[in-house]
Amino acid sequence: MNILSTENIAALLTLSILEIVLGIDNIIFISILVSRLEKSQQKLARLVGLTAAMLMRILLLLLISWLMLLTKPLFTAFAHDFSGKDLILIGGGLFLLAKSTHEMHEQVADEEEIIHRESSFLGVIVQVMLLDIVFSLDSVITAVGMSNNLTIMIISVVLAVLVMMLFSGKISDFIEENPTFKMLALAFLFLVGAMLIADGFGKHIEKGYIYFAIGFSLAVEALNMRTSKKRKNAV
Repeated sequence: MNILSTENIAALLTLSILEIVLGIDNIIFISILVSRLEKSQQKLARLVGLTAAMLMRILLLLLISWLMLLTKPLFTAFAHDFSGKDLILIGGGLFLLAKSTHEMHEQVADEEEIIHRESSFLGVIVQVMLLDIVFSLDSVITAVGMSNNLTIMIISVVLAVLVMMLFSGKISDFIEENPTFKMLALAFLFLVGAMLIADGFGKHIEKGYIYFAIGFSLAVEALNMRTSKKRKNAV
């Protein structure tokens, strides 16, 4: 099969954009986690984390026959057939809810209440890899539905991760330097966690709604920052 055919190039571009968009929550999660590390370790942790995420997605593509088995029902409860995928989504969602809630508490608590503990490098990478399995399920299954060419799918994952590596540092620094935006990022992760749990219980919520809500909030906050800056300059 000619990989440079018009059809394959169109599929590659579409899948790459899809992977980048669906990777936004991954970048935010990595940014929050690496902020717990020493400054000297943060850049390496982002690169290793995203590389691990890329390898995890490629592995899932290579194991797609196993992945599709996860959609088969295991048991029924609350009038819903739960599959392996559902259990993974619920587990990942609960972890995100707990993690984002804990981080929000530390953002608003008095400094005396906080016992600051730096995370270990290995601990951050392990958390990134585990959560990336959850983040990757839908995008990998969607990719398989859009293209039957494994090479195209793998190249799209690599391209998407390279783009994320290019911008992850700036995004991470911006979130860390702006507490209000960091709180919005945590709220985004909380919403993603709630969405994953709902999805696990068979109540699918399109990510587009969450992206629109958080995008609108970010735009309003950006206007607030610009207004505050103008007022300071006017004084």
